[in-house]
Amino acid sequence: MSASSMTAPQQAVPSLTRREVLKRLGIGAASIGAATLLNNPLMAASGPGQDVAVLQFALNLEYLEAEYYTYAVSGVGIESFGIGVNGSGTPGSVTIKPNPAVPFVTPAYQQYAAEIAADERAHVKFLRNALAAAGVQPAARPAINLRESFAAAAQAAGLGPGFDPFANEVNFLLGSFIFEDVGVTAYKGGAPLISNKTYLEAAAGILGVEAYHAGIIRTILYSLGADAQNAAQAISDLRDAVDGADDRDQGVVENGVANLVPTDANGIAFSRTTQQMLNIVYLGGTGGGGFYPAGLNGAIK
Repeated sequence: MSASSMTAPQQAVPSLTRREVLKRLGIGAASIGAATLLNNPLMAASGPGQDVAVLQFALNLEYLEAEYYTYAVSGVGIESFGIGVNGSGTPGSVTIKPNPAVPFVTPAYQQYAAEIAADERAHVKFLRNALAAAGVQPAARPAINLRESFAAAAQAAGLGPGFDPFANEVNFLLGSFIFEDVGVTAYKGGAPLISNKTYLEAAAGILGVEAYHAGIIRTILYSLGADAQNAAQAISDLRDAVDGADDRDQGVVENGVANLVPTDANGIAFSRTTQQMLNIVYLGGTGGGGFYPAGLNGAIK
């Protein structure tokens, strides 16, 4: 898939093995396999310190989503909307192509994107305020790469070189697909780590919103037909390859029919540990890489 070709007929994307994906990312299967033996880094801890660490981790993820959607819709970042990005840790900038606003041709898609962008900015603002109210300096926005990271991910997934999620609305939806399922599994996986019930309720509320977003993106991609469905499956396979040895991720088609809600046999959304989340956003890197070249800010990084 090129930067502008998803609207043209595509061949089915061949399913790559986990080893092939990791090789394309320049990562040894043994090294990432060892990393996934780790559980949530703070699982042995408890109390307010752990709650803060989880909220800071969530804030780092929300920065990424908020910047992606905001640039896609408006061509500018979240600071232009009065959203703070300073705080504890090493602050970073956003690497992105010039004039990134997506040239939407479907008004409904543009409206969906604008609503999601507003939600993600609100999440950043809420988490920053919640941390400040607890007497904690919010994590600064880390360095975020919205250019080479997508190209590397698409190349590793077998979708071809030079992928640009801002080139057209279908590419944008595929870029969204990378994030949305990840956000849902992150909040569900982090829930057992939160002891403060007020924070837990807020996290559950954000999880619900992220699930709505994911449902929208998955439904549209399925409705676009085989080309988009195959590309979504390739992205799902990539996430599976880098997050660990298990096979839990699901595309928008399962057993030949629509799979709009990825669940287990009990109809329950699955979870990811913080380490599995880091494996994905770092594209298998250690301590940084992928969408976060210098890593996250906070205790979980």
